[in-house]
Amino acid sequence: MNDAVYDLTLERIALIRRMVVAWNGTEPGAPMIHPEAPYGSHDRDGDIANVTGDDDGAEEEHRALEDGIAVFSQNAKLKPGRYQYHNPLAKLDCASITDVFRDAATGETPEHITFAVTDAHLALIPQLNHVWDAGHGVPRIDLDRPYGGTGPYTLAMGQHIGGATDEDSLARLHREMQPAFQIFLRYADLGPGLFRRNAASVWEPA
Repeated sequence: MNDAVYDLTLERIALIRRMVVAWNGTEPGAPMIHPEAPYGSHDRDGDIANVTGDDDGAEEEHRALEDGIAVFSQNAKLKPGRYQYHNPLAKLDCASITDVFRDAATGETPEHITFAVTDAHLALIPQLNHVWDAGHGVPRIDLDRPYGGTGPYTLAMGQHIGGATDEDSLARLHREMQPAFQIFLRYADLGPGLFRRNAASVWEPA
């Protein structure tokens, strides 16, 4: 969606909190919403209707979250610290995608995740470059420019976190964005309201 003003409703916030963040394994990898179970089950429209109470508007609401997830990422607030969450990916097929905790040998991933969200993760989340995956019909982060910019993604990361660091550390931090983003969507604070996209394509309160 490209409307000038976006209405972030309570229902849309509730749907964002239910989103399942997986990992797109195409190099260099990036977070994406699970294509087959974006809200936790394989009944996408049913999951949406359970939140909105509208059996007919599921497709419209789902598509509206292309902008909704960007609004939330750029405006919600979360404190750094250790967080726990039930990992929905433990019971979901990851044939087309994966997650960073999945054991390559066994194919298993933990049912419960404890993860420390740092200031670096929180500095990167508002910079995530959200796009719509037309093939899967879900929001995802742009693989070519996950944090914007025109150079290597690690260069953009270093700029956003306030200084350069080694490539291995940045690559590891990038992979950690899957659990960090999942925690952010579930626990970050943001109330409903109207938001407008400014000249820099950043969403801000209208």
